[in-house]
Amino acid sequence: MRRADKLNSQKTWRKIGFKRRFRYYYFRLMRLKGHPRELALGTTFGIFAGMLPIIPFHMIVAVALSFFFKASKITAIAGTLICNPITVYPIYKYCYIIGSFILGFDHKTMLIWPVDAIDRGEHLRAVTEILNGGGQVVGAFLLGGVILGVIFAIPSYFGSLYLFKIFISWRKSKNLPTYGKI
Repeated sequence: MRRADKLNSQKTWRKIGFKRRFRYYYFRLMRLKGHPRELALGTTFGIFAGMLPIIPFHMIVAVALSFFFKASKITAIAGTLICNPITVYPIYKYCYIIGSFILGFDHKTMLIWPVDAIDRGEHLRAVTEILNGGGQVVGAFLLGGVILGVIFAIPSYFGSLYLFKIFISWRKSKNLPTYGKI
């Protein structure tokens, strides 16, 4: 096989692969089962966990909360995507600022090193610097994360509840299968 043919077949495969993946997730969304309250509560737990400064454990916390409160695990995992490479810097920056303000120490002196390390893409270094900063820095991050999580989670519940109600009524009007309870 010539090199050009091989490259064309790889491009076609990627294109088909993307279309196939998109179609798969589209059908998963169309067949999403559960009551709108369960789905919205799962999204809320995902957004809450996504605001916490515990990068590798967002999904675990969201699924655990969803399991405990009988919410949708799929929407909880989707909700954790609020913390992504684009939004991680502002989320962690404001977690630290809010937490240090509430704990009563100057956030400008200690903010420079861990948050700037996140900005430069050195996430592992940032985590080690946050943990090496002592209980005050870790406490500021966690307290700020809990407060930001609550601030964003409460409105997200009502917004996603409204959207899921609209989505489920639309799906019922189209007679689309759900393969489970509604």
